[in-house]
Amino acid sequence: MSIHPIRTKEDHRNALKEIEMLWGAKVGTPNGDRLDVLCVLVEHYEEKNYPIEAPDPVETIRIFMEEHGFTQSDFGSVIGSQSRASEVLRKSRRLNLSMIQKVRVQWKIPADVLVAPYHLEVDNR
Repeated sequence: MSIHPIRTKEDHRNALKEIEMLWGAKVGTPNGDRLDVLCVLVEHYEEKNYPIEAPDPVETIRIFMEEHGFTQSDFGSVIGSQSRASEVLRKSRRLNLSMIQKVRVQWKIPADVLVAPYHLEVDNR
């Protein structure tokens, strides 16, 4: 079993091709073991070279609202205030813990998405 670290894009492509060929190999077999090791190596390479940023909480809420046909008024009903809903969606106010808990419970958006850091828009009035 000649396996080495994945250091280049070519190594990555080759590992993905081999994973595709080995896909479905039984656990505990030589091919299954090779598949497991290659998957770990690919995962490590991809995390290092292609990190995925946390989604913006406000964008997540906007997308959720659009997908479900909800309005700003609906969001205000969830968090308890129409004016706060407007401020949050304009990014002039941060989501607070109470808002996050209400959105998590009522709309089932995971709290870890809602607590991610994001930048507020600067109001130059």
